[in-house]
Amino acid sequence: MTRKTILLIAFALMIMAQLYVPGKMIWDNERVWVKGINHRFITAPVDPVDVFRGKYIDLYILENMVPVADKKAWENGQEVFGLLNVDSAGFTFVSSLLKEQPKPGVNYLKLTINYVPDYGENEVQISFPFQRFYMEESKAYQAELSYNASARDTTSVTYALVSILDGKFVLKDVLIDGVPIKEVAEKAQEQTNP
Repeated sequence: MTRKTILLIAFALMIMAQLYVPGKMIWDNERVWVKGINHRFITAPVDPVDVFRGKYIDLYILENMVPVADKKAWENGQEVFGLLNVDSAGFTFVSSLLKEQPKPGVNYLKLTINYVPDYGENEVQISFPFQRFYMEESKAYQAELSYNASARDTTSVTYALVSILDGKFVLKDVLIDGVPIKEVAEKAQEQTNP
């Protein structure tokens, strides 16, 4: 085998490796998007100044405290597995935490413990892995205004739609009263610029 042939084979292998990594990431996300179970997480109002940092919405999941048997058994920054449950209104919450990864088929999400309080009840604060929802730049400003208005309106419900499969997730959308925020932003934009 000549030196040129070896270099060509090495180059071809390098190209294949470079295509494999992003291809695998896309494949995994598509699998979760299509086969995952859709969950709705209620988002809470956040400081309007910090809602947008460029082209994304900063999400704060409202139900972020999880009861535990003994909070001294948990640590700040610890990676855990949250078992998911759905309330009577159809919104998802984390009902309990595990230190070991559940078996396939269990409805769970990989989380991080944000804070273990020194006082109060036996519960810990968790941090969700989906904290930003990216948007098209032309709709970002109007989406920010709509999101802020919804956050101040106590009759309005804003939530994140997340597909979850075997602990992996894809953030599909953010909705205000069941309407995708992109559509809310487009309608508001049409009303301001008829």
